[in-house]
Amino acid sequence: MMQSEDNNTSDNEVGIESEADVLVEKLSDAETTPSFEVEFDPDEAEKAGAFEEDAISEADALESSADLIDLE
Repeated sequence: MMQSEDNNTSDNEVGIESEADVLVEKLSDAETTPSFEVEFDPDEAEKAGAFEEDAISEADALESSADLIDLE
């Protein structure tokens, strides 16, 4: 007995969420549910901005500490 194509369902018909929808839902859960631990895979974490570099440069750090050096 062969199945007809009408009996087969694609992922879209089943309602699989897009990656963006899943990420938005995880971020929402993390912000609104106390003690809820949300797991992100590395790609999701990067898209959410977890690895955004915002540290000052070494040169800026040295420049900012120059006034702490006692020349006496």
